[in-house]
Amino acid sequence: MPSSIPRSAGRTVARSAAVSAVVAAALAAGLLAGSTNAAADDAAGVRIHDIQGTTRVSPLVGKQVTGVTGIVTGVRTYGSRGFWIQDPEGDANPATSEGLFVFTSSVPTVAVGDAVSLNGTVTEYVPGGLNSGNQSLTQISKPVITVVSKGNAVPAPVTISSWSVPDEYAPEGDAAAGSINGLTLDPETYALDYYESLEGTNVRIDSSRVVGATDPYSELWVTVKPWENPTSRGGTVYGSYESQNTGRLQIQSLTPTAQQPFPKANVGDRLTGTTEGPLDFNQFGGYTLTARTLGTVVDRGLERESTDKQHKNELAVATYNVENLDPSDPQEKFDALAKAVVDNLASPDILALEEIQDNNGAKNDGTVAADQTVKKFTDAIVAAGGPAYEWRSVDPENNKDGGEPGGNIRQVFLFNPERVSFTDRAATEPTSATAVTGHKGHAALTVSPGRIDPANSAWESSRKPLAGEFVFRGRTVFVIANHFGSKGGDESLVSHHQPPVRSSEAKRLLQAQSVNGFVKQLLAVEKQADVLVVGDINDFEFSGTTKALTEGGALYPAVKSLPRGERYSYVFQGNSQVLDQILTSPGVHHFEYDSVHINAEFADQDSDHDPQVLRFRP
Repeated sequence: MPSSIPRSAGRTVARSAAVSAVVAAALAAGLLAGSTNAAADDAAGVRIHDIQGTTRVSPLVGKQVTGVTGIVTGVRTYGSRGFWIQDPEGDANPATSEGLFVFTSSVPTVAVGDAVSLNGTVTEYVPGGLNSGNQSLTQISKPVITVVSKGNAVPAPVTISSWSVPDEYAPEGDAAAGSINGLTLDPETYALDYYESLEGTNVRIDSSRVVGATDPYSELWVTVKPWENPTSRGGTVYGSYESQNTGRLQIQSLTPTAQQPFPKANVGDRLTGTTEGPLDFNQFGGYTLTARTLGTVVDRGLERESTDKQHKNELAVATYNVENLDPSDPQEKFDALAKAVVDNLASPDILALEEIQDNNGAKNDGTVAADQTVKKFTDAIVAAGGPAYEWRSVDPENNKDGGEPGGNIRQVFLFNPERVSFTDRAATEPTSATAVTGHKGHAALTVSPGRIDPANSAWESSRKPLAGEFVFRGRTVFVIANHFGSKGGDESLVSHHQPPVRSSEAKRLLQAQSVNGFVKQLLAVEKQADVLVVGDINDFEFSGTTKALTEGGALYPAVKSLPRGERYSYVFQGNSQVLDQILTSPGVHHFEYDSVHINAEFADQDSDHDPQVLRFRP
């Protein structure tokens, strides 16, 4: 994808056909409120607020409209090409937007300030398709445009601010389908209704704090509510399903980056001055201010964290998702990750890695071994001044553990043999399961390293847990490295279903139950066994997944020992949230926990996850 095309626009290049297909399907199925069999009827003399209506779906969807007038407030010449118009004279109804997107498919020939009159078809475009659960964008398609005059003043922007955005996020969906599409907008009560009432409208924000760093698609996130669930480093914590953080807003620029580079910003920086432009809705973040005028980023000097060095009688265990690492990655990536292990993680005694790919990465040729990947990484750690880590893992079956096809991602244990030893017990195949045995109250694994419950359907097309038995200062420590199923398929926070459907949770719930059951087997043999469940759990500390992992008191999510403003390992759409975790058994006493923020808050990342470290005395 060219660097000048933001993701949310650039992935809709084939939108013309998609609009027709989506609308046709919706009309046929009656899925969009306002669908009628009179779709071909003409509507003459309507104004923009008549098209927008008082719900999320236009009452004129599918109809031809003529003589729709407005002032051009923004033009997009890339990706989803088109322009926005706005009626300078509103109807005084806060539920109806006075702005509208006009989809042209080709580069628009109008300019900001043009007064236009147009004919076209009212359509509801659902970014991501009907099955995504996303709300739709009301627009005019296949327009016939007449420029009436040029150089007109753009309608004054609506200021989005801390006082204008309601604190309550969204209404409850209707009883039949859980959808809010047919509900009359209440912009004074609900944040999603407020933003929807401004769809297509020229809006502005004043100086705001960045809560989501600039991404590869030239986007960033700000909050207009600086006090809303703040992190200690300038972000916004997603601490419950009811804490969606209504002040978040995505920012893009209407100027292609080839003409004007998009500013690089980290969490905690400030987007100062005025940022102004039409309010769009897209698949990758929902409501988005597409800036005609973009403010200036002021660097607030966010620094990458470093954890404390463990004392000689403390065991330091860490987990780090290294994001599809394979030997074809640039040496610079290996060196940067290695430097972080040494300098930011203080060379932990045990390091569980997620997303280690096989020796030729995504080349789909049956290769499953990852010894070259791991060697290149451990060599880089030594070169960075770290220990000569040894490693253990179990190669997966080819293309059976999900992830990038051909990549065969897996978990890998690194351990410092100067500090800790690994108990190798029996060779294992990827389909063989380790089990719990014991003698005189001392638990052990039948296979180490070994995979937990690999035949369980919960792990189909997913990474199987890797269990290992370590010894530190004469004490056995069990570590279970995990990479649970992704959130792919879940509806976004801006779904028309409220609450959104989180379909991916079902798989992680079964995975959590599997791991919880294994931990309980260890504790049944040795009540005070030191067990650490670590990795990319792909779910929040308040989720049903985490509750299933901890069921019966078998485990405790160590991230909960941190202040609420420090509980996060990932930033998604401006929400700082937990995905990576270390959970402890009751025998693990008096630990110190650290979510080491070195990636997720930064525009320049070695991985999109922050590593986690736990120190304790076995």
